[in-house]
Amino acid sequence: MKSNKNRTRFNLILGFLMILTLASCGGGKGGGDDSPQETPQEIAQALLEANWTIANGGSIKLDGSDVSDRYEGFSLDIEDGTFTTTNAGNLFPATGTWTWVGTSDNQITTGNGKQITITELSGTRIVFSFLKTNQNVAAGVPGNYVVTLTH
Repeated sequence: MKSNKNRTRFNLILGFLMILTLASCGGGKGGGDDSPQETPQEIAQALLEANWTIANGGSIKLDGSDVSDRYEGFSLDIEDGTFTTTNAGNLFPATGTWTWVGTSDNQITTGNGKQITITELSGTRIVFSFLKTNQNVAAGVPGNYVVTLTH
């Protein structure tokens, strides 16, 4: 009789531990993390919002030629929907606004209509490009720009 009582007690304890283990793992339904996942755009925005500079390996290229010396000390401070520049010459205004294009995580339009494509974005580096046409002569020399900034 004693061994049946011990066996029953053992089975009850084992069953309880199994239930406890399953409950702590989300009941076996995919790990139990029910928090919403960030969208690619939200991830990109979190990386984008920083103070970016041409120093430490950055550059500005116009049609493949390095024109960084025209923008010595250039920096771009990006926040939620706004930006501020330093030493941008006529390339960017001192302040402005920006928005994502649709749900993309690499296409931006500035408040003055500049279409920007982000080709690389990490916690320490951003590379973006845009086409400057003759129609907007107040914003720098026309051509294809590729801007690499770090922070």
